[in-house]
Amino acid sequence: MSENKFELETNTVWSFDKRGKWATHDAKYRGNFSPYVPKNIILRYSKPGDTVLDQFVGGGTTLIECKLNERNAIGVDINRAAVELTTEKLGFLVEREPRIQVFRGDAVRLDMIADDSVDLICTHPPYADIIRYSQDIEGDLSLLPMEEFLIKIEDVARECRRVLKGGKFCAVTIGDTRKNGMVRPLGFEVMQRFVRAGFLLKEIIIKEQHNCKATGFWKSGSQRYNFLLLAHEYIFVFKK
Repeated sequence: MSENKFELETNTVWSFDKRGKWATHDAKYRGNFSPYVPKNIILRYSKPGDTVLDQFVGGGTTLIECKLNERNAIGVDINRAAVELTTEKLGFLVEREPRIQVFRGDAVRLDMIADDSVDLICTHPPYADIIRYSQDIEGDLSLLPMEEFLIKIEDVARECRRVLKGGKFCAVTIGDTRKNGMVRPLGFEVMQRFVRAGFLLKEIIIKEQHNCKATGFWKSGSQRYNFLLLAHEYIFVFKK
């Protein structure tokens, strides 16, 4: 599927066999999601002129889609390298330039954003410490083991609810992990934290991961230790 042949998803199972490389999208930022995900979320749950927030901006995927689709956007990341990369990738020209702001900041404390001011949140937090995005940045959630991560993600959820307008939506892409051969249901644990913070659960979307191939090292490990490769992520859509 290319952007020119794009069709909005209509069910709760999403599968994109091509990553999507239009505009300045690429896969160079480790762990970033396919642009088809924020494109679907943005088009379904917001309108031109709305303000979209991604407080784990990473490689800028959400903000690029906002710029392409006439949405104002706020991007936040605790890692200066991510802020610089996102700013660079937003350098392309569009006919109607929305207001795009990128800040270095902490998703737990979005001091630059007023209460009830955001129309949509579309974000992709780290999966605890599965991929570490820094060595020692204070507040970096990717440095935390699962138990500590979940405490902080509930703080993130409360901050999401503070900045989001009533009746609007918050979409979070998250996956599970495995340790010592056992699945650790990080996705559903994160979902519960957002519900506990006061959100209503609108949708649970299953997204297929096409980069999980049963070949080489992982195939032999799966067979030897009798475990299945995790080939899906969740997109939880919450409503305030």
